[in-house]
Amino acid sequence: MSDGTSVAGVSATREVDVRTARHVLAASFLAWMLDACDFFIVLFTLDNVADGFGVPLEDVLWAPTLTLMTRPIGAFLCGRSADRFGRKPTLICTIVVYSLIEVMSAFSPSIGVFLACRALFGVALGGVWGVGTSLVMESVPKSWRGMASGLLQAGYPAGYLLASLMFLLLPVLGWRGLFILGGVAIVSAIYVGLRVPESPEWLARSRTEKPVGLWTVVRGHMALSAFAVAVMTMFNFMSHGSQDLYPKLFLAIERHIPHDHVTMIVVCYNIAAISGGLFFGWLSQRLGRSRTIMLAALLVLPILPLWTLPHSLLWLTVGAVCIQFCIQGAWGVVPAYLSELSPASVRATFPGVAYQLGNLIAASNALIQHHLAGVFGKGLPPALMLVVGGASLTLFLLLMVDARIGLSVRKAVGE
Repeated sequence: MSDGTSVAGVSATREVDVRTARHVLAASFLAWMLDACDFFIVLFTLDNVADGFGVPLEDVLWAPTLTLMTRPIGAFLCGRSADRFGRKPTLICTIVVYSLIEVMSAFSPSIGVFLACRALFGVALGGVWGVGTSLVMESVPKSWRGMASGLLQAGYPAGYLLASLMFLLLPVLGWRGLFILGGVAIVSAIYVGLRVPESPEWLARSRTEKPVGLWTVVRGHMALSAFAVAVMTMFNFMSHGSQDLYPKLFLAIERHIPHDHVTMIVVCYNIAAISGGLFFGWLSQRLGRSRTIMLAALLVLPILPLWTLPHSLLWLTVGAVCIQFCIQGAWGVVPAYLSELSPASVRATFPGVAYQLGNLIAASNALIQHHLAGVFGKGLPPALMLVVGGASLTLFLLLMVDARIGLSVRKAVGE
């Protein structure tokens, strides 16, 4: 009788753990998806915002630029807060901040105030990913990490999709109304507060370890830090290189694809991106993180001609779907990969800062591709293939040295 009770108790405990892990994963996915959605709303309404303030479009283009520039600041500040004070309170505060800033953007009286709001939004945008990643990876069972990584990263293209659907309400709500609607993201903070517990790993470390500064870790592990930033730079060149100029400049202007068909292609390749993240995240649990990323990066290379050279709507769609499945598939492994690469004492700070510094470096992508297109004189296809293909190949080569660097770092820090 006592044995049966004991087994039942263990089973109940495991059920609670699994249920809790699901809430953690759902809340972190929701926070990242809604954060990404609020970012993409700006990209969908650039011309509307310009008309609303009576300024040239070039002035409003500073909005996404400032958001990207301030993301590393958010990754550092929010990450340090999460490492010192806990994942849960930091995630709640970050969600509340970006939700309020989104609403403040709607009520901006001038373009200057609007741009200031978008710069502040970048701080919150840069903070959510690292904090959410550390909370998930420290809370879910180890056997879940691959799939959890893919699901968490899928929040970004899911946010893109959500923003595209919200954009359909523009004639009814106007651009200011869309920003106000974006503020409902605050409900995810309520969800975190009610259903998500603090990371058990962080609680255990906070009782026995003193906080360690990020610079202390970086100074002691320069090779790891440089490697992580280099890897994330290539990841961001793959992502931005395949998305930034592709819909508007390549499909609409160079290939003369009608607007509704461009929208259809964008929806298709975002669905493929979500699917790719889930598939390769799941695969990484069996094949290993580095090998899975290497596989996805290699698969990008033969797809490049199919992605850029066709003129028919069908083959352009097939190429876009295939390449985003692989690129965002590789991205699906990133949360687990960076979390496991990071020293435990800065697990909320290190991955987010590496990610956002790589993003900052890759922010030059659009300028590079536009310049290369002019140099080659053959439009965007050679530039798109060179940047994305070069980043994919470099990422593959970097991952070949991952095992050696990772082993030396973990041996040095005793992990």
